[in-house]
Amino acid sequence: MANNQSVRRHLDAFTRGRIIGKLEEGRSVTSVAAEFGIAHSIFSRLCRQFQTTGTAIRGFSSGRPRGTTPADDRYIVLQARRNRRQTAGEIARHTTQATGRPISRFTVARRLHGGGLFARLPVRRVPLTPAHRRRRSLWCREQRNWRDNEWGRVFFTDESRFSLSSDSHRILIWRERGSRNHPSNIIEKDRYGGHGVLV
Repeated sequence: MANNQSVRRHLDAFTRGRIIGKLEEGRSVTSVAAEFGIAHSIFSRLCRQFQTTGTAIRGFSSGRPRGTTPADDRYIVLQARRNRRQTAGEIARHTTQATGRPISRFTVARRLHGGGLFARLPVRRVPLTPAHRRRRSLWCREQRNWRDNEWGRVFFTDESRFSLSSDSHRILIWRERGSRNHPSNIIEKDRYGGHGVLV
């Protein structure tokens, strides 16, 4: 019984009505509390509420008002989808100007997370011209029938560039989970700022 009393903190409206009904039948406080497995403190509050207000329905706490409306939430997500490189602070400023109500960047980040958008590093790739694409496609078609001994004579190399600059110029974008390689989430870049080393 003690475990039951410690767990049951809130009673639904139907159960509250049943409790009040049993009390009006003339049942004792102890027997009703034991039947429903509630603590005497919860039971006393319920009785006081019924005697004061005439209802057993649980009131809702006022709490802190929500900073945005559902329309604001849709507007925030729409802004991030239109320009994925905007920061939460920039979106907060635009939303504040549009609604006339101050909204923090933390609220914006929470609304974007609720809309399935998260700040992530974009995929970077070298931009390819139509001529590049044609030559790559032609090369693949020419080598499509090569055997293992022919590929064994090919030596593949790759280069990695390490920047010596202290500023990485890191840019985050807002994107959905599982959409890393979507074209809207890819930044084409063929230049590096500052000094670097090729390995």
